Amino acid sequence: MAFFRKFFKDIVTHKKPEFHGTIAPYPNFNPRKDVIFLEEAINSRNVDEDTIISVLVQRSNEQRQEIKRAFEADTGKSLADELKSELRSHLEDVVLALLMKPAQYDAFIIRKATKGFGTNEDVIVEVLASRTNQQIRELQEAFKEEYGQTMEEVIDSETDGDFALALHAMLKANKNEGHIVDLALAKKDARVCHLMSDIMVCFVFVLQELFEAGEEHKDIDISVFIDILTTRSGPQLTQTFKHYSKISDVNLPKALDMELRGDIEDCLIDIVKCSWSKPAFFAERLHKAMEGHGTCEDTLMRVLVARSEVDLKKIISEFELMYGKTLQQCILDDTKGHLEKILLGLCGPN
Repeated sequence: MAFFRKFFKDIVTHKKPEFHGTIAPYPNFNPRKDVIFLEEAINSRNVDEDTIISVLVQRSNEQRQEIKRAFEADTGKSLADELKSELRSHLEDVVLALLMKPAQYDAFIIRKATKGFGTNEDVIVEVLASRTNQQIRELQEAFKEEYGQTMEEVIDSETDGDFALALHAMLKANKNEGHIVDLALAKKDARVCHLMSDIMVCFVFVLQELFEAGEEHKDIDISVFIDILTTRSGPQLTQTFKHYSKISDVNLPKALDMELRGDIEDCLIDIVKCSWSKPAFFAERLHKAMEGHGTCEDTLMRVLVARSEVDLKKIISEFELMYGKTLQQCILDDTKGHLEKILLGLCGPN
């Protein structure tokens, strides 16, 4: 009886997971009122962008879906189509992104990264390395529904080699998402990775010898790295990295950087970074988008929209810790006009 009393007490006192997003459901939400506000903003003599921004950045994604349905029911028109016809440039891009469901937006991101000349490998890895298993499964369903192709088909047509192998491994959505750490497995994985690192160092030396001799060579099999990094949980990998550092002169990301090249190097290092800390990973992404001359607006829009209901509060805090200034101040310095306003709105009321 004592067990059951404790069991039911734990259920009653169980707290909801803490929310780390910047956009929460709007209190006293009324989709019909929002339809009126948006219709007036769209049909005003000069489009009222400020009202459109104010409504959309203060509603959760689920509430925006309700607004879309109510708008079509009341006007017989698509809200996305109406806004697309009236807005321009980056503001249009952000607004349309906010009207998509998360899985639809992820599918759109992947489509954009693989469409046309060249493939944006960094963006593909960013999405697949940072999403949960369920989000990856929903992304694949949305992609097939929206674009008539499977993600596997697109990856096969746009990438190859070890990089394609790593992407396919992430698409399996087979990562352990538990919080229990298996110390024995962590030590074993660390030893395997260390052995593979030693083999790769020897391989690089032999490769140079073969190159100078004009002989052919085969690429080394790094599937063991890919398997470990794409199936272990974040806490499990963190423990593996600690053990790796104890038996090696360098940490695992440094070893990967020294021994791999090209897309597969960047891919595996990004997986490691996401395993360590997704907020730090995205804070670095945002900082790189604004450092130096020029600004990568696509990165700012993509990250802020995608993480606004996930962990953007944590990303904002991590950004300030890592770079000594706030994300909001950097946005003020690097953007202007309605893009600046909607990005700041996505960062939350503070």
